[in-house]
Order: sequence, then C-alpha cells, then structure tokens
Amino acid sequence: MPYLSNTDADRQEMLRVIGATSVDELFAMIPAGDRFNGPLNLPDGLTELELGQLLRELETTLKPATESACFLGGGVYDHFIPAVVDALSSDPRFVTAYTPYQAEASQGSLQTFFEYQTLIARLTGMELSNASHYDGATACVEAVLMAHTATKRPKIVVPESLHPEYRQVLATYLTNLPVELLTLPTPGGVVDLEALSGILDNGTACVLVQHPNFFGNLESAQKIGEMVHEVGGLFVMCVDPISLGILKRPGDLGADIVVAEGQPLGIPMSYGGPFLGIMACRESLLRRIPGRLVGQTTDRRGNPCWVLTMQTREQHIRREKATSNICSNQGLMAVRACVYLAAVGPKGLQEVAALCTRKAHYLAEQLTAKTNLRLAFPQVPFFKELTVRLPKGASVDSGVALSRFGMDDDLLTIAVTEKRTKREMDRLVEQLQTQ
Repeated sequence: MPYLSNTDADRQEMLRVIGATSVDELFAMIPAGDRFNGPLNLPDGLTELELGQLLRELETTLKPATESACFLGGGVYDHFIPAVVDALSSDPRFVTAYTPYQAEASQGSLQTFFEYQTLIARLTGMELSNASHYDGATACVEAVLMAHTATKRPKIVVPESLHPEYRQVLATYLTNLPVELLTLPTPGGVVDLEALSGILDNGTACVLVQHPNFFGNLESAQKIGEMVHEVGGLFVMCVDPISLGILKRPGDLGADIVVAEGQPLGIPMSYGGPFLGIMACRESLLRRIPGRLVGQTTDRRGNPCWVLTMQTREQHIRREKATSNICSNQGLMAVRACVYLAAVGPKGLQEVAALCTRKAHYLAEQLTAKTNLRLAFPQVPFFKELTVRLPKGASVDSGVALSRFGMDDDLLTIAVTEKRTKREMDRLVEQLQTQ
C-alpha cells in the first residue's frame, strides 16, 4: 500500500481497504480506559543542523562504561574483546548479510554460521545448535516452547534465581497459551531441591534453571536435571558462556536444551544491545528447534558446501504448524561470537573464566574483611558475580541494585570480569569503607 498522509480522505480509504466502518471500530478491541485521547505532547521537529548540535551536547554528558572500572552485570558484562573480532566482523559481507536463503550466493555466511553452530555445540556439550536468537531472554522463551510442544505437558517451572527480566519476557509470551508458569522462591540464593521435588509431577514439561544464576551463584544443576528426568520432563539450562571455560558443560550435567546470552562472547555492551541468543539441544529435538540450522553437504562436483537445512520447520513454510514465531536472527552477533571463540580457543576461554572467578573471590574477601558489606549467600559458591547486603541507609552505584527488580532494597550484585585490575578492586573497597 502506498504511503498515506494523515488526512480524512486517507483514513477513509484505509478503513475501506481493511473493511472497517470507522476508526472506533478499528480499535474496539482495546478497552476504552486504555485508549489515549487528546493530542500527543510532542515537540516540534528539529532540522538536521539542530539535531546534530543536540547529539553533540548529549555526547559530552555521557561516559561509556568502558572508560571506567565497570562492575555492572546482571546479564551484560564488560569483557575484553580481541581486536580481531572487530576486524573480521566489520567486513561488509558480514555486516550486510541477512538470512542466506540463496545458498549458491551465500557460501561465506553459511560456512561462518556452520562454524558458529559447531563451536556452540562443543562449548555446551550438546549435539546441535541453531544460528541464532535475539537475546538470552527470547532464547529462554523458545526453549520453554520447545519443551511444551515436545512433551505436550502444561507445567513450566522456573526459580526466582532466573534473571527477573527473563522471567518477565517468559510470562508475557506464555500469557495466552495453555500452560502453567510456576515460579519457585529461592530465599537461599539457589534452588531448594526439596521445594522443587514438591512441585514436580507428570504434568511438568520442563524446569528452566540459570547456572550460574542471576545472583552469580552455582546451582545443583546435575541433581536438578535428574529430578526433572525422573518425572519425564525436560531440563533446560541457561548459562553464562564464559563460565563454560571452567564449569562442566550443560550436556555433561544432563541438560536437554541449553540457552545463553551471547553478549560476553565478543559483543560490546552498547547501552544494552544488540545481543545474541544462543540455543543448543539434543538431536532428539532436532525438528523442534526454531531459527536457522546450517548443514554441510557436497555440491555436484563433490566439493564441500553449506545450506540451510530442515526448512519445513521454518515460519515461511507450513506456518500453521510452526513451533515458533521467530523469523529473524542475529547473524552479525553470531559472527562476532564465532570469531571470539575461534580467537581465544579452549585454553584462552579457560583462562578468562579462571581470571573472572579468582578476581571475584578476591573482591569478595576484601569487601567482607574491610567494609560493612556482607555476602548475601555466604554458603553458596559463585562464579564472577557476587551478591552482597548493604548496611542500612547505604547507597552504592558500583553494581546492580536488585531493588529495581522488586527485591530487597539492601541487595547489590557486583560483577567482576577479567578486565578488572587489583587496583580497581582495591579502590572500590576503599570507597565502600565509608558506607
């Protein structure tokens, strides 16, 4: 339809085309109390010159997290990004690549995605990976939908130790589906196995557990997986990909589906995106995994080549039977993750994970010894994030205040990556000694 200006004649033509008799009829499905009435309070538009001046003024008031000692976390982390990641991913053939439907013209992109899938499968210990999802939250949603359709069961169990924003996105997607979303309280910072046992039954489709979890703590993942499998459900793990440099792979812990936020793998924080949703699963779920799957084959001359495979599960074919509504990917972000993993290699990833762990524990020791801050869950092992309790009335801006997620006002999560130096951590301790 050609562009229509906002005139009465244009509105009438639009209504005629879509078969509505009035604008009120068009929006009748929206409750009257939720409709906006009156003029929009919008300022006049700016010229290009004025807009440029405004942006330059705003630029001087902002300071990127990378220009200071960043202890923020909560799903977005200040990890080191090797220069080779920017160099290779900025190739115009990657920057402009979309879904490579025409295989004969997309061999470079397809091979890169195939390598990405291979690296993710090896990293997670799973049999296959797709390429890819929008972010960690939507990857969690897709994993739960997979489990629901695979088991044909209605109950979805998630603990409060799963990222609150992931739980919000999940609840939104599941609102109008015939499922029951149960949230398990985790006052101890991790899943209580006895409490979990009390809600598992033959109606459980899956349990989705984050490991390390939102608080940075390590869950009893293997035991949880065993409990879920005993009732015939699927075990879904949400992981930090960096942690897999030193922790057991989800596949070795019994996971059926693995999801992750891929931002730590060579993707800048960028004020919150774009990011990368990682998904891998067992081969038994091959026909249910959403998104793109790139396969390797041979051409008519016997040379190796790559194609999109298992296309009948995509949304552009058999839409009424599709298991997912995802119809795009994060190809450029997947390229960055692929280059990052190939550049650092297994040993490098292990070193990054070990540095994060050692530095986080050093900071925890210094904070508890020299300040009034205390670990919120001292009995639970953690990876690169530590959750602390602040003294009454204290205000700390180095970390993520969990009150923003409706949790206790005195809870603060501090993230420590391999980039943080001893001097930066000691300076933070000195600043907090006055709290």
